[in-house]
Amino acid sequence: MAAPLDLDQLQTFISIADTGSFTRAAEEVHRTQSAVSMQMRRLEERVGKTLFEKDGRTNRLTEEGERLLSYARRMMRLNRETLAAFDDASLEGHIRIGTPDDYADRFLPEIMARFARSNPRVELSVICEPTINLVDHIKRGHLDIAIITHDSDKGASEVVRREPLLWVTSANHSIHSEDVLPLAVGRPSCMWRRAACDMLDGMERDYRILFTSWSATVIIAAVLSGLAVSVLPECALRPGMRILGEADGFGTLPDCRIGIIRGHSHQPQLVDALARHISDSLDNISVPSPEEPGHFDFAGIAYGRGKRLRPSQILPGW
Repeated sequence: MAAPLDLDQLQTFISIADTGSFTRAAEEVHRTQSAVSMQMRRLEERVGKTLFEKDGRTNRLTEEGERLLSYARRMMRLNRETLAAFDDASLEGHIRIGTPDDYADRFLPEIMARFARSNPRVELSVICEPTINLVDHIKRGHLDIAIITHDSDKGASEVVRREPLLWVTSANHSIHSEDVLPLAVGRPSCMWRRAACDMLDGMERDYRILFTSWSATVIIAAVLSGLAVSVLPECALRPGMRILGEADGFGTLPDCRIGIIRGHSHQPQLVDALARHISDSLDNISVPSPEEPGHFDFAGIAYGRGKRLRPSQILPGW
């Protein structure tokens, strides 16, 4: 039976990958640079692959190193969760989290499951409201942490994920071909709505706002029923939608940046713990990736954050 991988070596490997330097990684893991180099030689011997190659003064991961990095991060997360599950001094208390419903369906199951496993004594209260409301709740002390759509006009947030913002229509209708394009979008303060309207204005494309709502459910229903075109982040795509691209006369929109904001909590250790789980979860959640024309795989394989889908493709059921 093959010997198991050494978690200390994997932690050092992750530090080198994140910092790009054996020296800075040595400082992070509190080892000498020669000890770090020895760890990596042993790790390379253990997996039988070269993990690093020099790129100027930095150490860049090889293709095999990139493969190992994904496994290493997952193993270290599982290690933390396992230790927390048996920690009699584990965190306990109550924490309030908010998120727009655009993100709730896609992100919350992974976040809540991961956090609950590591912190079984913590009660989570969750509300789903638009970003502008969540920012206000944070300022008023009504929330401890929120997942929001990053907008520099609304203040700073810690960006933890980037996704393409996409034009979408119904796969079974051709409403996007109308002379006057009907849109289903958020309220006037919605940055996705502003991005869509600015692009259409720049293209001198006629359009009208047919549906306005803060609810992703309403917007998605309008699209799937063939009544309107909308703009949605990758995580909000649904079966039966068609992505519109340049071949359809629709330009590339700016990426959607998903961030975390924190309130002034009397239990900052809880907020820090949940923030780490949010960041880890959003980094680990797979995005739709085309396996072949007209097909998307939602089977849970991680294809990498921010990978773009091909325009003019239909999303089938999963």
